[in-house]
This record gives sequence, structure tokens and C-alpha cells, in this order.
Amino acid sequence: MSENFDLIRPLSGANFGGLLMLPGASGAQAFIQEAERAPDALVRALADSGGLLLLQGMQAMADEPALLARLSRRFGPEVENYRETLTPLHMVHESVPEIFIVSNTPPANRPPPKRPDPPLTADGKLPVQFPHRRGWHTDQSYRRPPPDISVFLAVIPVPLGQGQTLFADGAAAYAALSPALKAGVDGLEGLHVRPGTGRSRDAVLAGETPRPLGPNERPQRQPVARVHPVTGRRALYLCEFGQMDWLEGPLVGMQPGPNGDGATLLFELMTHLTQPEFVYVHEWTRGDVLVWDNRCLVHAATWFDAAKEARVMWRTTVSGNPGAAYASERKSWIAP
Repeated sequence: MSENFDLIRPLSGANFGGLLMLPGASGAQAFIQEAERAPDALVRALADSGGLLLLQGMQAMADEPALLARLSRRFGPEVENYRETLTPLHMVHESVPEIFIVSNTPPANRPPPKRPDPPLTADGKLPVQFPHRRGWHTDQSYRRPPPDISVFLAVIPVPLGQGQTLFADGAAAYAALSPALKAGVDGLEGLHVRPGTGRSRDAVLAGETPRPLGPNERPQRQPVARVHPVTGRRALYLCEFGQMDWLEGPLVGMQPGPNGDGATLLFELMTHLTQPEFVYVHEWTRGDVLVWDNRCLVHAATWFDAAKEARVMWRTTVSGNPGAAYASERKSWIAP
């Protein structure tokens, strides 16, 4: 890492993550210029922080969005152009196509997740553990090769106490598995599929007829215990209800469907992975940038009062180093 950066670990309230700062300088331009002088600095800082980096004071990116794409290129060789994929164009930034817009405001009009029921735990805390907390996933796991890194900018966050993002450390959770359970998941594969295809757990339980899948939407196998290409550590790599295929999966070679033994094991693993000791809760402030490693973390969004609050967040997706298991694979989501 560049000697000019300071890395403070772990993030407050967590057992992983890091706050990366550039002392004596302020703003996105200075930060990116220093990162470009030390090309490997941010990749090393991300790995040293367990896959989660917080950068603060980056609000200038909201006025100069190309800076977000420029920062993202410090984490890998390929930053996705969302106009070239299956992404609805109303959710793509009008001048920087590498930016995906996550917002409840027009034109994106993306509603927040529902509140958990009950909204708090028995001791009055924010629910984080599955199945009380729903929505845990890793970005675009239904692709092969799946993406490496997500970079998320708070352009307009909602007030503290709402709209948090939760992260769970898949490497620490894997390390804490019993020897028998490690042996059971090593070599096991999950079957992931694009949301909205009628193959989610809720859709299958409701008896919905799944829609036909295009050649670039086929369910994709992913390792349940994934080896990180930079650190060499194994991490649990799976989602819960929305991105797993509940018709033929969720776990390859096990009884399929919402009531099969594959579902039982998935529930056990997700409940383990999202225990509070493995979770970080981020309260957003304007100008925060969070960089997370999809190869070893899962995350979940939380509710906010969309009737009263506007929330605008920008995301980029970085690829280029998924690991040896994906070497030389063509992109499954690009139509042949």
C-alpha cells in the first residue's frame, strides 16, 4: 500500500473492514490521484480489511460522476458498462454508463425492502440474522464468472437509523464452521439464477409458472465455499431466497425445492453466516463510498421511509479476477 494512506481496522462495531484515509489531503480528486500513483494500494487495502473498505468525504463525485468510475478502476481491469448488459436503461446513469442508480426517485423508482417482522429484535436491536433479516445476497451471483467488487457512493442518503447496508464476513463464517460442516460444503455448489424469472423460493411456494429463460439467463453453478484469488481464504458464497434457483436447487446434488434437504442446509448456512459477530452495519452519510468484495462478503439492504425520504446511491461493478475456477470462461450473461 502507498505509505501516504492510513488504514484503520476493523470498522467500528465490527470484526472486519477498514477505513482508508489520505491524511493531509481532502476530496475525491486527491484520493484518486494518490491511488493512481500506487496502483496496487487499494487492492491490498481491501484484502487486508477482509473485503470491506470505507472511504469518506467523496461527495465531489456526485457533481463529477466520472470520478466514481475512475476510482473503481483501481480495483480491477473491467468496470461494467451497464448499457451493454440486461440492465434496464432507466437505472443507468445518463452520462456515465458504468454507474447503476439505486434510488426510490424517478426514473429508477426502486422501492426499499420491507421492514422485518418484528422490526426489532427482542433486545431492541436492528435485526441482522437470517431468517429474521431477509435479502442477504452477493451481487450478480447468477452470472459466471460473477463480479469481483462493488463500489457504492452515497449521493443522497436517508437519515441515520434508516437505509443501512449490512455486510456479513463469509471468510470468518466459513472458518467458524465445524469440521464436519466444512467437509460437507467443500466441493458443494449452489444454483443461482436471475431474480424475476419465477424461480425464487417465494415464487415456487406460490405455485407461479416460471417464465422461459433465454440462453443468457440460465441458472449458474457457484461454489458454496469459494477460494478467494487474492487471499487464498475460503468463504461462504451463497444467497438466500431471491437469487437461488428453488426449482432445480438451491444446492446441486441435494433434494431440490423449498422443502428439500438442500433448503435445510441453505437455511443452516445462512443463519450461521449472518450471526451478529460476522456482521457490520453501515450507517450512511453523504459522500461515503463503500467498496465490498463479492467474492467473500454477502450484504443486505434495510428499510427506509420512502414516502418521506429520497435516497440516491450510485454503484459500479468491477471484474477481472474471479479466480482459477473461472479461468477463460465466456460471460454467461452476454447473449451468444
